[in-house]
Amino acid sequence: MMLEPAMKDLLEKVPSRYELVNVVACKARRIAREAEMAGEPLEEKPVSIAIQAVARGELDKKAGETEQAEA
Repeated sequence: MMLEPAMKDLLEKVPSRYELVNVVACKARRIAREAEMAGEPLEEKPVSIAIQAVARGELDKKAGETEQAEA
């Protein structure tokens, strides 16, 4: 089974696996929270949506720091 996008492609956008996990997790939590607040069902899992966003280069490192400060 091949994962899409490939890990090597994601690591071109984010310098380390540790940071990749943090960025994806923060973005996935934000996606899930926004969908819940809007009352909209998601067609995909939040983590899948977040991984696709990272693959497209939609990184927001400051958002991850904000997420950690709120927790």
